[in-house]
Amino acid sequence: MAILKVNPPAGGLKPLKLGDSSAVKLGQMAIAIGTPLGEFKNTVTVGIISGLGRGITAGSPFEGYVEKLDNVIQTDAAISPGNSGGPLLNSKGQAIGINTAIAEEGQNIGFAIPINVVKDLIDKFNRQGANFERPYLGIRYKILDKQMAVLNDLVEGAYVVEVIPGSPADKANIQEEDIILEIDGKRIQGNDDQSLIKLVAEKKVGDRINLKIWRNGETKNITLTLESLK
Repeated sequence: MAILKVNPPAGGLKPLKLGDSSAVKLGQMAIAIGTPLGEFKNTVTVGIISGLGRGITAGSPFEGYVEKLDNVIQTDAAISPGNSGGPLLNSKGQAIGINTAIAEEGQNIGFAIPINVVKDLIDKFNRQGANFERPYLGIRYKILDKQMAVLNDLVEGAYVVEVIPGSPADKANIQEEDIILEIDGKRIQGNDDQSLIKLVAEKKVGDRINLKIWRNGETKNITLTLESLK
């Protein structure tokens, strides 16, 4: 994605209306527009919203570029290489996402960045210029659902597999095998692999957050300050 400055006169260009990706529902119509294969301009494909809150790894490890994307929208509207950057629209013609990736192993499995992420970036740009920052905790974790927790005599939440040295989590003395139960009073959902990511994404760099964790059979409260993901 890029932010462009268009000096008037702009030839009568009209901006595309931005929708609300938080209101997107499974099964609703999705329309993708782009230039598939870099050749067929203004191609329109239609499908439905197939999934929400997906976590994917996009890019090519063979080219040395891989990026992890959280909370993306899945659609079966045909998306091909060259569609990236094009809008994913709802039936009202509002942009609800930015087409960004496909699953090459399957058919009609495409992904789009939610438009609310874009709206937040635009808002930050207007307030502070080209300094885009994303908060992070600095852990690798595995979500434990209720069944998994019971089977292992643990509790439901985000099981910390690794703490990144020098990260906010490390500075707050979060340890491997801790289980994060809540962030600022909001429960980590064991049936949602993106639950912790979503709660952190609601915050800003510099925010102090309260974590309720489970460690060795005891519940503890830890406060940490979110830092920018470099």
